[in-house]
Amino acid sequence: MTGRNPERIYGLRDLTRILSLTPKRMAQLRRLELLHGDGGYTFRELLALKAASALLDTGASVRQIREALATLRRQAPDLENPLAEVRFLVEGGRLLAQSDRVRFDPRTGQTVLALDAGGLSKDAEATLVTGLVRPLHPPASQAEAWFERASEWDADPARWDESVDAYRRVVALDPTYAAAWNNLGLLLHRMGQYAEARDAYGAALEHDQQCAEAAYNLGSLDEDSGQAEDAIGHYRHALQLSPDYADAHFNLAAALARSGRNAEAVRHWQRYLDLDAGSPWARIARAHLEVVEPPEGGAPQ
Repeated sequence: MTGRNPERIYGLRDLTRILSLTPKRMAQLRRLELLHGDGGYTFRELLALKAASALLDTGASVRQIREALATLRRQAPDLENPLAEVRFLVEGGRLLAQSDRVRFDPRTGQTVLALDAGGLSKDAEATLVTGLVRPLHPPASQAEAWFERASEWDADPARWDESVDAYRRVVALDPTYAAAWNNLGLLLHRMGQYAEARDAYGAALEHDQQCAEAAYNLGSLDEDSGQAEDAIGHYRHALQLSPDYADAHFNLAAALARSGRNAEAVRHWQRYLDLDAGSPWARIARAHLEVVEPPEGGAPQ
């Protein structure tokens, strides 16, 4: 044990949900070079993406943000991530930077965009339950007791190491415990230990061929590893096992859209909305549907 809490690593599909990224906003963030691939984003990078999105929402342009960042980097080369470390304000159509030594004066009419890191943490935590399997009955054996204990810890990044140890105890006691393999894989995945995560997901499917969560999680891992076609295949597998798996429809639609297969993505965006129209991510699905032209002959079947 090093004493440091493990850091969660975010994939592009996590960012899409946490930041409610529409196709237009993703294109803007790519132009700012803040989106650099499918996986490997830290919370600090998540803060920078949140800041850039907030500035764009207030009317700042991509060019203004890029120029402001370039100026800051010249003036303060020790800044590692200006968007996460500096506050910004919009004044008279200009984008200005503000240091911690300057306080907001409401008499000036200036709008200060202070990052709500706590709120962002809450949004990020909402994605932690995606892909998990939870106990349905009180523990009746030592393995189930450890599974329940691990399930209490796995939503708290500060206790991920303990949760990983607990899930390892479960599979040591019962190597066929598919849900424990799946959840162990998910924690290792979030901690950036992709090879071990893939082995754990594979063990989950080996011991329970109907574990749709493990197939779904393998798709997420493929995306984070830059293997788009494999991800699409695993999401389709998850939907074969559980046709009404809303998150699998969402991720499959997003993966197809990123691969330029918008016509195929449409029906999965639509099915996601049928299943979970009230979710905080429904806006993303609707935004994608607004920019996709259905194929000739009407909407996809």
